[in-house]
Amino acid sequence: MTDPNAIQPSELDQLPDRDPEETAEWQASLDAVAAAAGPHRAAYLMRRTLERAEGAGVALPKLLETDYVNTIPTAAEPAVDGDEAMEQRITAWNRWNAAAMVTRGSKYGVGGHIATFASAAWLYETGFNHFFRGKEGDGSGDQLYIQGHASPGIYARAFLDGRIGEEQLDNFRREAGGNGLPSYPHPRRLPWLWEFPTVSMGLGPISAIYQARFNRYLTSRGIKDVSDSHVWAFLGDGEMDEPESTTALTLAARERLDNLTFVVNCNLQRLDGPVRANFKIVQELEAQFRGAGWNVIKTLWGTAWDELFQLDTTGALVRRLREVPDAQVQTYQTRDAAYIREDFFGKDPALAEMAKLLSDDKILECFHLSRGGHESRKVYAAYKAALSHKGAPTVILAQTVKGHTLGEGFASKNANHQMKKLTVDEFKAMRDRLELPIPDSRFADGVVPYAHPGADSPEVRYLQERRAALGGPAPARRVHPVAPLPQPAEKAFTAFDKGSGSQNVATTMAFVRLVKDLVRDKETGRRWVPIVPDEARTFGMESLFPSLGIYSPMGQTYEPVDRDQLMYYKEAKNGQILNEGITEAGAMAEFIAASTSYSTHGETMIPFYIYYSMFGWQRTGDQMWQLGDQLGRGFLVGATAGRTTLTGEGLQHADGHSPVIAATNPAALTYDPAFAYEIAVIVKEGLRRMFGEAKPDEDQNVFYYLTVYNEPLPQPAKPQAAGVDEGIVKGLYRFNTAESAGLSPAANAPRIQLLGSGTAIHWALKAQTLLAEEWGVSADVWSATSWTELRRDAMEADEALLRGEDRVPFVRQALQGAEGPVLAVSDYMRQVPDQIAQWVEQDYTSLGADGFGLSDTREAARRHFGVDAESIVVAALAQLARRGEVRATAVKEAREKYGL
Repeated sequence: MTDPNAIQPSELDQLPDRDPEETAEWQASLDAVAAAAGPHRAAYLMRRTLERAEGAGVALPKLLETDYVNTIPTAAEPAVDGDEAMEQRITAWNRWNAAAMVTRGSKYGVGGHIATFASAAWLYETGFNHFFRGKEGDGSGDQLYIQGHASPGIYARAFLDGRIGEEQLDNFRREAGGNGLPSYPHPRRLPWLWEFPTVSMGLGPISAIYQARFNRYLTSRGIKDVSDSHVWAFLGDGEMDEPESTTALTLAARERLDNLTFVVNCNLQRLDGPVRANFKIVQELEAQFRGAGWNVIKTLWGTAWDELFQLDTTGALVRRLREVPDAQVQTYQTRDAAYIREDFFGKDPALAEMAKLLSDDKILECFHLSRGGHESRKVYAAYKAALSHKGAPTVILAQTVKGHTLGEGFASKNANHQMKKLTVDEFKAMRDRLELPIPDSRFADGVVPYAHPGADSPEVRYLQERRAALGGPAPARRVHPVAPLPQPAEKAFTAFDKGSGSQNVATTMAFVRLVKDLVRDKETGRRWVPIVPDEARTFGMESLFPSLGIYSPMGQTYEPVDRDQLMYYKEAKNGQILNEGITEAGAMAEFIAASTSYSTHGETMIPFYIYYSMFGWQRTGDQMWQLGDQLGRGFLVGATAGRTTLTGEGLQHADGHSPVIAATNPAALTYDPAFAYEIAVIVKEGLRRMFGEAKPDEDQNVFYYLTVYNEPLPQPAKPQAAGVDEGIVKGLYRFNTAESAGLSPAANAPRIQLLGSGTAIHWALKAQTLLAEEWGVSADVWSATSWTELRRDAMEADEALLRGEDRVPFVRQALQGAEGPVLAVSDYMRQVPDQIAQWVEQDYTSLGADGFGLSDTREAARRHFGVDAESIVVAALAQLARRGEVRATAVKEAREKYGL
């Protein structure tokens, strides 16, 4: 068995020691300090020596944890540039109204959260008073990712500022009447206030990182200098458990994003109890962020603790603070001085002696009230240090008490996240605690009043003056009046109108070719933002590397291995492509930042994010909802789409359901184009609607989702019939008839309508031929470019009918007069084409790839799912047989003939 006390070998044993005697002297000195002054003194000296080495530029590994004390000592705190007493009064009004708003709303049963803002009030107020730049000054201002559960405090400040009235406060979480407030930060519901939706835990942190990175991208590419913008992300310590919260930490450090600050509200509580009951979340986060390369500032203790630390001549207090688990710290918050004396101080003789010098009031002040996150001076010092730090992002770990100032019934209680109201007596006690001039007479009929010092009060004037000096109100969302982007030259969109001739072209490649032409456009080309998660070569995008360059803040500090090749790997400081590596979550976060640049920075960008279809809506669907919530605009492209087109990869790569998920998002316009010319029409329409001259009744705040395929197939010429472009955009048009396809069944032959989307239309075309040549059936083939848009149009028509308007769904108009039944087929589950079934007047049935995917050839997979051409023929004959239009035995004969 290994002796645990034995000196373990290290990497230093492999290095030559040029002076063993000197090394031995240093080691002996350490041994002597440990023997004479104790191991804690030895550890202290070693830490200070490492700090000195780091300051002198000596390359040594950094310590991942420091003592459980403030990073910035009290003596080093800068003076607050403002009236601290005035800011205390402003914060008191905001605390009151935040609690009153939620409590008054509780009678409607709509809920709300009180305790989070109560703990974080100074984290926000200090920023609003001194640091957060608004959008009415120079540049774009700062970007604020507000912790979702703290929204009542932000509304309360907007009320004090005059941006929100009492009626809106009283409609918190009651939006149906049109004058309410959403529960959490939500740009789609309150677009003049909120910029970023954050309450889906974990999405705020990763989005903030990529927003800071995108700011650098805009500056580096010369689109707009936003180097003065700072990104602030306010997070909960429990939220840091979400994988998205920490997945991009190394990116932020690697790219030296010193335009980014995380503020983690460490109130030690999550929804059900302690974040780290038996451990210390602050220490864990410090090690995690330091290990990732971040600058870490701990703001843990208030000034009341200064006296205790001065009495700590042996280091016993610091040692005890490090060993007490978070759940016990919470317990101290709720217990009396006698308990704290015994349980905290009584564990160490030196601490027991210290406790004799402390009054009960002093102990309670320290353990009940005094936290770094509750003192504006401490928070101010941390924020100023964060902005001053260069070369790395900063995280501020601010310790607070959840439910601070709300009373003993709230503070540090495990259930306080679910506690939605205070009693009148608790409000009166809170009023006295905050020293607010609210008389008892205001509590009429037991209703808690809102409180306001007056529009011309010193508090309101001070608040508005501070915000004016910082560039206007915050948070605030602005959509700058920018001119619509001009439509690119028509030539790019008509390149595939004549088809591909004898060349087989996958629709993935057709999309990439279209983009290659569009990025060359003199007017709009530079505004395209290609985003790809380490699959550019899979999608045939490597040809864009040398011409557009891959964005890297470092440029290219090496000679690429393929430099002598035409399509070499080129990185550049002003590169246009964002190659994010193997992180769909990171790519989506970057896409969201680019897609909302029109509002964040007043610069319209055209992002397209191309990815393995299976790893989009299934893997990062929450972020796609965030995209819609944030009013993003751009193109999501699910490449290698469909259940059966990606040969060999199998179940985990076989997407048969993403259009179903996408259909649930009202902001997503989902298309499954079959041909290259359809892609061109859809992209052209998307550019017009999102970035160009939108029609008055159109919502520009949408994004397009296109599925494209990796199967090389002949690309036909665009039909010359009228209404093709309209049909492509609206979701359905007739591609051909049996007659136009050169097929000649008998004049009175039974007829069927075959609807196909994406790659499935090729199976339908083959089935069209088989039906005519082998079964005497005429089939017309339709391209269903968007089942979802057809359904939405039909639903709108239904709603119009209820209003007394006579409107016919487009799908019914398109199919009007089409003879025979309808058979729809796609490379997705039947639920996708079945979206339109109830609005089709003809007999309707469908085929699809339901079930789990599998590895095999395309042909075998399609036969397995029953969607290949022969299966379509059998299904068509079955429909016609039920109608008595073909003999019943034809179905069995066809099955035997094709081996089904």
